[in-house]
This record gives sequence, structure tokens and C-alpha cells, in this order.
Amino acid sequence: MTAWLMYLGEDAKRVGQGYDDHPSTHYSWNSRVPNSATVAVGDTIVLWDGKTLLGLSVIEDIKTGTGTADVSSCPKCGKADIAERKTMTPRYRCWTEDCKHEFDAPQVQTVPVTTYRSLHEAAWVDLRGQVSGPELRALCEQPKSQNALRRLRWDDFRTRVETGKNATSLNIVDEARKIIAGGHTTRVTRARKGQAPFRASLLEHFGEVCAFTGPMPASVLDAAHLYSYADKAKHYEFGGLLLRKDVHRLFDLGQIAIDPKTLTLDVTPQTRAYPDYDKLHDQPLTVTLDKKHEKWIKEHWGMHRAQAQGTVPAQASGTNEALVPHSM
Repeated sequence: MTAWLMYLGEDAKRVGQGYDDHPSTHYSWNSRVPNSATVAVGDTIVLWDGKTLLGLSVIEDIKTGTGTADVSSCPKCGKADIAERKTMTPRYRCWTEDCKHEFDAPQVQTVPVTTYRSLHEAAWVDLRGQVSGPELRALCEQPKSQNALRRLRWDDFRTRVETGKNATSLNIVDEARKIIAGGHTTRVTRARKGQAPFRASLLEHFGEVCAFTGPMPASVLDAAHLYSYADKAKHYEFGGLLLRKDVHRLFDLGQIAIDPKTLTLDVTPQTRAYPDYDKLHDQPLTVTLDKKHEKWIKEHWGMHRAQAQGTVPAQASGTNEALVPHSM
């Protein structure tokens, strides 16, 4: 397992280079960055803003291209090891050992570069604020590194995220890596063709009702799959429920599941620490299900609960299940 801590900030340097990064979907860098060509499909990408953790995912694809970059360097020695000083003058200083020159403006040269852009939406887990900047630095293979792309000690990082307060399961990372390793990178992406008709069919079937919390405005209801859409890449007619956006996220992460025997909600202990979610534990669904929903509920339970209990996950055959029509 190779994991990278990647810096995503709003400082002038990144903005000036034209990056349009969005943490949950894509991240850009170029060949001027150390380790630029080492990052690979299937690697885990962990994003931070220099102060705190933002989230993580698995790289599904890397788009490469060509472009240019403005490289700032010391006007005396020509090296790029310079730093901007916020409160001192001259504004810049060269950190090259045999130079140390101070100056008001760097020398800027435009150079050709190879551009890289990761696509990593399918397995994205939002972890904003759960690990501090100093902790993240300490979890790197080289804690004193200043590189934008740094190798992370994955096992230690995972232990930190999955234990303690606000513990979050990272099992989705394992599932995504298996799919990618099997050569199904196109199936991992969350393009989710037909998602709008899928949601429309759920609204027609259930009305404006969150299956966990009750009646809600349609604008806050998501079409939630009861199985891994990244794995199957299909919208099955009885494979979804309408869920309020926050409980949908918790459901995807396995922090809320539906017990297939009782059709009541099972909320993980760490999530029950929050009163609004604690009151959902052991509660029945607010909608009536069809028998055909049950095999998909068993599949979700198998992914997030059965393994932890030492049982074999239930598998939904479902390969010939009728698809939701791709029209409104």
C-alpha cells in the first residue's frame, strides 16, 4: 500500500499556477514537484491544507498532459530554494547554503512541464479536521520533508483515523483498491450515468421521505445505493433508498446500517456519541420496503457488519435485476 500526503492549499503559489483542485474529486501537480512521476493509479491520496486533514481516497486514474510553469529563483545564484517572508524586508531570501541572498523580487522563468491530474471521487472520505497538521507531518516517512507530495506511513495513519474519538472506518479504501487492481478503473468512477432517473424513480416510489428520518424536502434527499455502485456500475430498481444528505454519507461509510433481520437501524458506537444519530439506533425504517430490497440490504450489511462479526457477507446475485429506466 502506497499512500501520499498531498498539500492542497489556497496560497498564491498554487493559485498562480492555475490549479483548480477540488479535494473530493481531483488534484493537480506537475513535473517540477518531487515524486511527481512516482504517484500511481491505486495509490491512496490523503489531502491536507497545511493545518489539518481534509480527507482521503484512492486514485482511479491520472490524466497527463503538457503545460508551462513559472519557476521563481534567486537572482544571484539562480536556484529555486527561496522563501517569501511575510513581515521582513527584503521580501525574499535564498536558502541555498552558499548563497543566503536577500532580495525584493525573484527571478521568474517560464518552463515546459508535464502536468498530472488525479481522479479520485469514488472512494472519497471527508475527514476534515480529524487529524492536525503536526500529527500528519509526524506520520510521514520523512517528517521534516517540505515536499507537496510526501509518502505517508499508511498503517500508522489508518490506526490514527480508525481509533479514538470520531473514529472512521476506511474499509472503502480496501474495496476501491481491489476493484482498481482487478482492472475495473472505469467502473470505480462516480460518473453514475442514470443517477437523475434513479433518484426520480425513488421519489416516485417513496415520496419526499428519508428512509431513516422521515418526511424531508426533496432538495435535501439523495438517492442512496444499498450496494457498492462503484463495483456494480448499475442502478438496480430495488437497490436504493432516499436518504437525507448527512445520513447518506454515514450510510456509505457503514456508520449506519440496516439490520437485515429486524429492518432496524444499527448505528456504530462512535457515531452514537452524537445525540441526533444516537436516537436513530434500533429505530425502524420510516418507509415500507419491497421484498426485493432485502437482498441489497443484506449486501450492505455484509460489507460493513458481517465481516466484523466473523461471518461471511451475504452476496446479492442481482445480475439480472431489472434496471431503472433511463428516462424521467
